[in-house]
Amino acid sequence: MKRVVLAALLLLAGGAASAQMKIGHINSEAIMQTLPEAIDAQKSLDGFVTQWEGELQKMQADWKKKFDEYDKKKLILTEQNRAEIERDLRQSDQAITEFRTKKFGQNGELFQKQNEVMKPVQNKLFKVLEEVAKEDGYDYVFDKSGEILLLYSNDKHDLTRKVLQRMQTFGK
Repeated sequence: MKRVVLAALLLLAGGAASAQMKIGHINSEAIMQTLPEAIDAQKSLDGFVTQWEGELQKMQADWKKKFDEYDKKKLILTEQNRAEIERDLRQSDQAITEFRTKKFGQNGELFQKQNEVMKPVQNKLFKVLEEVAKEDGYDYVFDKSGEILLLYSNDKHDLTRKVLQRMQTFGK
């Protein structure tokens, strides 16, 4: 869908307005893979991920060992001992799940570290992009890495206020 919108925008821009409107694109992924600050930031993140994955694997190995021991002995255990061990296994399994969510979940530590470490590099990229776009007279700049994303737009093409005013009077 985004590609269709982009194609329509490019076709419109390619018509009579092409002499007036200037559109460009960048590949932010290629930039981030080349910038020393971004490479260092990614290495820092990779270090955290490696450490957390090691801790997670240790927790899972401990759980597996406990389960294997229980599985071998469960037929000779009393009902009370079996219930205690099963409760311990459930608690260990829950601890593993909580650890995974805390570190790698949607708002986990990895997400927070990415924001903390990568945000300065991204801010620098956006600032430099804006400078280049203004210097060279670009009206729109898209990012072609991954999903197409509008990174810069010239404020003279912002229709927000006009559309809002018309929406408020529409149908009256």
